[in-house]
Amino acid sequence: MLSAKTIEIVKSTAPVLERYGQDITKRFYELMFKAHPELLNIFNQTNQKTGRQQTALANTVYAAAVYIDQLDKIIPVVKQIGHKHRSIGIKPEHYPIVGEHLLLAIKDVLKDAATDEIIHAWAEAYGVIADAFISVEQEMYEEAENKEGGWKDFKELYVANKVKESDVITSFYLKPKDGSGVSSFLPGQYVSIRVNIPGKEYTHIRQYSLSDAPNGEYYRITVKREADDQKPEGAVSNYLHDYVKEGDTIEVSAPAGEFVLNMESEKPLVLISGGVGITPLMSMLKVAAKEQPDRDMTFIHAARSGHYHAFRKEAASLDAKMFVCYEKPTEEDVAAQNFDKEGYITAEWLQQVIENKDADYYMCGPLSFMKAIYQALQEIGVKEESIHYEFFGPNMKL
Repeated sequence: MLSAKTIEIVKSTAPVLERYGQDITKRFYELMFKAHPELLNIFNQTNQKTGRQQTALANTVYAAAVYIDQLDKIIPVVKQIGHKHRSIGIKPEHYPIVGEHLLLAIKDVLKDAATDEIIHAWAEAYGVIADAFISVEQEMYEEAENKEGGWKDFKELYVANKVKESDVITSFYLKPKDGSGVSSFLPGQYVSIRVNIPGKEYTHIRQYSLSDAPNGEYYRITVKREADDQKPEGAVSNYLHDYVKEGDTIEVSAPAGEFVLNMESEKPLVLISGGVGITPLMSMLKVAAKEQPDRDMTFIHAARSGHYHAFRKEAASLDAKMFVCYEKPTEEDVAAQNFDKEGYITAEWLQQVIENKDADYYMCGPLSFMKAIYQALQEIGVKEESIHYEFFGPNMKL
């Protein structure tokens, strides 16, 4: 239990953290990785280099300062981050390391403004926040391990099938090497995969949505090849496309994630995806089509052209109103009438194709895509609480 004085000090630092948050988190990662380079085997180095991880952490630290006396308000964020932590193998012993270097970074960036009183207050507050994360994540580890067919950390699965879905997207069907089944999951969840890439010093962990309905036999992940394998974001996707073949093994976490389909809702369902963001929505669509056959469903997908469109036939075979938007359709697309709209999805077009606006909306895709869709949905009168979404990588703000 934090004292009133500690709460007062922490809350008073919130404006400072809002202003200098990214400077602090950037310095934090520099200090921590210098002292503990082994943690580079866990943390996503791509998100470090692009700055997204620093931004996400800064947002979380700021929220913790604002709601330090009402931590129940940030429990949803704690759970969302907890899923990611559990899937990559963050353990209780990592939290003291994080706390030590976060305080060092605050002191380093704020200089004399970070008085001993402020540092002491934040040390106390961090202990309470860390305990909340550890408690939530412990429950998640136990749940993952105790599920039928489940496991705690990483398990070796082999590539039973490798299927090209488009010019840049490939699916990998993963089964346990020991012949056992795999645990069930909720439509929309993801798994982490851990790979050792030749020539790279540290292991790489990435999250990929499960793109099929649960079946107890295999997981299907669907991966887009990034254009440049020399860029940080292309390292794992190009490795999977170019070097991982059928019969090879990959270390896989148990499923995780809170971006899941609400199967208790009877409202119309609207799924909107951009590019490889189709992956979690395919799982949602397949499960809803099977278990809620009377539910009104609309599936809207945007891609560059037919060459980049994954799961076209598979999605079309399910009972949903399907609309396709191609940014730059090819001559073949035009001849075959493979799409409903050319260019980008707009509010005016959504107004026409979504019959009942009082629906549950799920969307996934690149950040710029989701910002545009989020704004368009609000323009046509969709309530904020009806819009559910997931980012590629650390949680950001729309």
